[in-house]
Amino acid sequence: MPIIPPPTPAPSPPPQQSSTVSSDPAIASHVSAFASLSPAGRRQHLYALIQECTPTELLFLSTTIAPLLKRDFLRALPPEVSLYILSFINDPRTLARAALVSKYWNELLKDEYLWKTMCIRHGFSRDAEAVECYRREDLRDDSPTRPDNTSTSSADSEARPSPLFSPRGLQPRPPRTDFPYRKFFIYEYLRTSNWLHKGKLLRIHRALLHPPLPDPSVPGQLAPDQGTAPLTSPAIPTSIAIDAQWVVVGLANSRIHIFSARTGVLSRTLIGHESGVWAVALISEGGQPVGPDTSRVPCEGDPLVASPSQDGSLSPALRHAVGLEKPGSPQKMRLRRPSFPDPFADGGKAEHPRFGKPSNPGGASDGWGQPNALVVSGGCDKELRIWDVKSGYCIYTLRGHTSTIRCLKVLHGRPLAVSGSRDRTVRVWDVQRGRLLRVLEGHTQSVRCLDVCGNRIVSGSYDCTCRVWDVDTGACLHVLRGHFHQIYTVAFDGVRIASGGLDTTVRVWDAATGACLALLQGHTALVCQLQLTRSMLATGGSDGRVITFSLKDNNFAVVQRLAAHDSSVSGLQLDERFLVTSGNDGRVRLFEFDFERKGANGPGDAQCWYVRDLCEPSESVWKVAYTRETCAILSKKAGKMVVEIWSFKP
Repeated sequence: MPIIPPPTPAPSPPPQQSSTVSSDPAIASHVSAFASLSPAGRRQHLYALIQECTPTELLFLSTTIAPLLKRDFLRALPPEVSLYILSFINDPRTLARAALVSKYWNELLKDEYLWKTMCIRHGFSRDAEAVECYRREDLRDDSPTRPDNTSTSSADSEARPSPLFSPRGLQPRPPRTDFPYRKFFIYEYLRTSNWLHKGKLLRIHRALLHPPLPDPSVPGQLAPDQGTAPLTSPAIPTSIAIDAQWVVVGLANSRIHIFSARTGVLSRTLIGHESGVWAVALISEGGQPVGPDTSRVPCEGDPLVASPSQDGSLSPALRHAVGLEKPGSPQKMRLRRPSFPDPFADGGKAEHPRFGKPSNPGGASDGWGQPNALVVSGGCDKELRIWDVKSGYCIYTLRGHTSTIRCLKVLHGRPLAVSGSRDRTVRVWDVQRGRLLRVLEGHTQSVRCLDVCGNRIVSGSYDCTCRVWDVDTGACLHVLRGHFHQIYTVAFDGVRIASGGLDTTVRVWDAATGACLALLQGHTALVCQLQLTRSMLATGGSDGRVITFSLKDNNFAVVQRLAAHDSSVSGLQLDERFLVTSGNDGRVRLFEFDFERKGANGPGDAQCWYVRDLCEPSESVWKVAYTRETCAILSKKAGKMVVEIWSFKP
């Protein structure tokens, strides 16, 4: 049976349009006479008419004339002049409000050069790590393989101007191929605001320092596993490593906890060490290999001490985890996609380390292309263990040290780990194939601290000396003498070496010649914390002080002395914008560098000002480490070990 559609109603009549010229002959003649008047006569005629109008009629005239007098001055000017005017606005919130004025203003304020200037003006261009991290995230978001690709296309269509809107002088832009300065500024501005005001506490974990006999786990606590022997050592954090995905904490009770940096959830507990863990290092997944492909060309070691590889006994899953594939199989390593050139290269040339990328103060290192994140740990059982974060399995157990492993570093982009021990040696390991490569001997007492940059190693020892080693040859390049007591901390950026210890002084050395460049004083107790940036040296001591020195022109002048804590400084980390310190007084404090201070001639001369405490006060803070978006705080509260993971992601 055919379906008959219902009748369509007739279209509605259009609204009555008022004619600009009335059909009344009297009004028409009046308008004609008005048009024939001179300008002065027209003004006199209008003035006479206004005098005869009632208030209601004057209101009608006002509402009718006001829109006719409005003029978009930015639309009337050439786009180049309009952008030049907008470049004088410093407040991003003012620009955001201006973008709501009209479609033309909104399109005008999408100019990338305008936001590049804002990035430089607000200091977002100084943090090269932040630029690189955002660049990788932006490439990952634009990947066609991501599951939510529809959201990317919608965002692109929102940023693309409508074909119906073509303001004078502005042409539709082609698809974006350059660095997204506007999106980067918005992201960094929100992230910085979160740091300055209040972040989000992702998760808080508590564990008894001296747990009793194994009991059923309590919600919210890290209780011992059932069936294990009672832990004799307290659950005191001894080491921490953090990257964008994971937070790794080593404990004195031989456990290693792995938390998600994105959610704060406890993901893994690594059990295998027989004694306390004193050093951990995190190798991020992916990355770009430095040097030859290690999956095909193994690292060469000293034939006199090198041990055989253990990779032959690995399961296929673990071989895949460390980036080893069976012969003839395609490589599935997560290499970094090609990135843009430095988007702020014209803002000034940075001092590039002559030996490669310095180590990350957070304890993480770039991978060599392996698909899984890895953890390297060492401690009182004298063993170095390599763990797969994804599965929690121990891949290798490396033996060779004859005493406690006290410090540990992993080179960027290479499967090489360097460990220092109380047996007075520094050892180089191939963590991809599981073997010892070199034994670096020369220290006469315990090796207390390490730092690496490129293919150089700097070790500090209780024998009051530092040594510079070549990781590829094992040669000792320099012996740095000058300290009178034990050395507890070193920092190395490829150009300079800083060392501090029990003699309360800090010495700065030339990495190329081994000469002492400066003797820095100011602390009254042990110097236990050091960090070098491109323009600044920060030191922390057991006296609670934090002192910053300028590296500009190698003058090493004191920039600022901070009475940061009432007790020993237990943690110190800084970047181009913030300084975070923790102390045994139970506080974690955030400072911000002020680059606009009068008299500051650059980042090296910038002083920092106290902003706020990052967490509630506790009995003591053992460790603190952070990335751009995540901060991990390890403290003691009410007799328990507490792990707080904060997020500052927009």
